[in-house]
Amino acid sequence: MFLLAGLAAGGLQFCGPSARAQGGDLSTGGLTFRDFGMADNGASFSHGQQSIGGGTTGAGRSRSTKLVGVDSNALSARVQFQSIKVEMTLPMGWQATEDWERGLAYSIDKRYRVIVWRVDFEFEGVKDAEHYAATKAGSIKARRPGVEARARKLSDGSLLVVYENVPKAQGDSETRTVFDLVVPSPKDSKSGVLLTLGVPASDANRGLNLLALLKQNMRIDWQFVLSKPQ
Repeated sequence: MFLLAGLAAGGLQFCGPSARAQGGDLSTGGLTFRDFGMADNGASFSHGQQSIGGGTTGAGRSRSTKLVGVDSNALSARVQFQSIKVEMTLPMGWQATEDWERGLAYSIDKRYRVIVWRVDFEFEGVKDAEHYAATKAGSIKARRPGVEARARKLSDGSLLVVYENVPKAQGDSETRTVFDLVVPSPKDSKSGVLLTLGVPASDANRGLNLLALLKQNMRIDWQFVLSKPQ
């Protein structure tokens, strides 16, 4: 269960996170998208024209995300982040948008927030997914000394990193717990996808359950190569 022990001193303990990924895998804890969604037949996704906080993001303008389908019984919606070729199921009633390099999704009250990225490990100056996770955690802890970071390698080879005591942002009522799920490409060890979910600290357990749902229903086009902006 331990990875890169030599980098632990740099900010990341590779062990079972306090948010409890049981048995090396994520668990939904019996929760479904109905526990996080609200019935609106997918209407909210037609309003996801801006990123969290509004305006534009990254190097390009935000744009609407493709709504693939709606499951009214499950209170879920299927969306495709076209710029990064990642398809996900989200709770109904959420909103989603994207720019040239990432997908964004969030609950209507913005307490639950998701970001999905393509990661080029070589471009980031690291050798693989484990090195990336350790380096990112060390950097965050250096900037924010009160943040705690722990990690575990899951049975499919992906890495779960849990950040606790994350300072609240504008509009938040409490500190945050943030989950990073680093999924290495099965075709190229130098690339992967990063799924980040941030939730209120008091909802950490439910957040981990939601992360399991998101992971189970995420489909990644590994043939896709993210182009860099000119």
